[in-house]
Amino acid sequence: MKFKHNNISPLDNRYSSKIIDTRLCFSEAELIKLRFIIEIDWLIYLSEKNPKYFLKLTNRSKKKLIDFKNEFSDKDVLKIKKIEKKTNHDVKAVEYFIKDHFSKDKQLTKYIHLIHFGLTSEDVNSLAYAIMIKNGTKIHIDKLQSLNKSLNSYSTRWKNISLLSRTHGQAASPSTLGKEIKVFSNRIKATIQSLKYVTPQAKFSGATGNYHTFLIANDKINWPNNNRKFLKTYGIQHNTHTTQIEPHDWIAETAQIMTRANNIFIDLCQDMWLYISNDIFSIKVLKDEVGSSTMPHKVNPIDFENAEGNFGISNSLNDYFVNKLTRSRLQRDLSDSTVLRNIGLTFGYSQIALSSLLNGMNKVKPNLSNINDELDNNWEVLTEAIQTVMRYEGISDAYEQLKFLSRGKKLNKESYINYVKGLKISDSSKNKLIKLTPKTYIGLSNKL
Repeated sequence: MKFKHNNISPLDNRYSSKIIDTRLCFSEAELIKLRFIIEIDWLIYLSEKNPKYFLKLTNRSKKKLIDFKNEFSDKDVLKIKKIEKKTNHDVKAVEYFIKDHFSKDKQLTKYIHLIHFGLTSEDVNSLAYAIMIKNGTKIHIDKLQSLNKSLNSYSTRWKNISLLSRTHGQAASPSTLGKEIKVFSNRIKATIQSLKYVTPQAKFSGATGNYHTFLIANDKINWPNNNRKFLKTYGIQHNTHTTQIEPHDWIAETAQIMTRANNIFIDLCQDMWLYISNDIFSIKVLKDEVGSSTMPHKVNPIDFENAEGNFGISNSLNDYFVNKLTRSRLQRDLSDSTVLRNIGLTFGYSQIALSSLLNGMNKVKPNLSNINDELDNNWEVLTEAIQTVMRYEGISDAYEQLKFLSRGKKLNKESYINYVKGLKISDSSKNKLIKLTPKTYIGLSNKL
């Protein structure tokens, strides 16, 4: 790939290879292409679904239109951009591009009047962005599922590795590495389902959403139903109650769910960073990789840090989309237009982060020696087990007794066993507690 050193965004140079499909999905070229496709499809739809009122396409003319649509290329994008420089209107530029093509064809010339029939530019844009975001969301879901598959794999692989838990940063009842990773994978699974349930919407109802142009042209057609069916061909739901713009509530919902997913992953990144910092995990050493530019011994958790940062950028964009896109002055202002042009960025930054997080997970390995040492140095976490058994056998002040024994103090194996032996509880309970160790006090964590 040629290094494009003048690009301002790292999405278009440093990270471009990681999000190729997403960059193509949300590019300006794709937006222009979608506008073009919608205009052609709308003309065909009007002719075929309402032949009683609109000039019917001949088979030859229809084939020409389909070929015109299928042969659309980057050269055509440049032609449209050139027209836009004169019109200062991006959607009108597409319309003029199509009209120019029609005017040079004796068969198609007769259909020029049907180009952009009844539409305002926002009808085209609303549908184009809906298709774009729908496709982009599918790409994003695939990437989320791919990462979650890896998390599930690690969860299974590490399900029997006991781990000292920490609550408030302090030693707490042990868990397993596998279960702690499983927590994150289950959260993401639920978030993916939420993202799947969002219904992409668009409006296709004229200048202020009231079907003025459609009705004045022909009041015999059920235009809301007609236009709904047209949008359905793209898998998009028609929002029949809008101003000049579709309110973007569904886009805000998408952004909010993405933020939720991003935050779950930030949570994981921060936990992994702390595990590495505390030598619970070590990072696999790559021969030619440099950690610190001055400290040769360092192997830094840069993938988790990179992921955290890029998830954060995505969240900032999402927050703005939610706050901005759901508000518009009266029947519309144009401030949403420039904002929507950036919608792909949140997908891009999130996906870069997903890639970094996966790289990070693939580079770590449990430091079993340190994990076991940490467990063995914290026998006091078993006081929870002791006081629970004491309560079970009817000792009402069990908690207070154990608090006196252990709060702010360290226990070892010897002091723990001696204390258990002195308890006034059944022999079976004593034996159960004596056999217990921090490593084995994991509840059902390896089965969850």
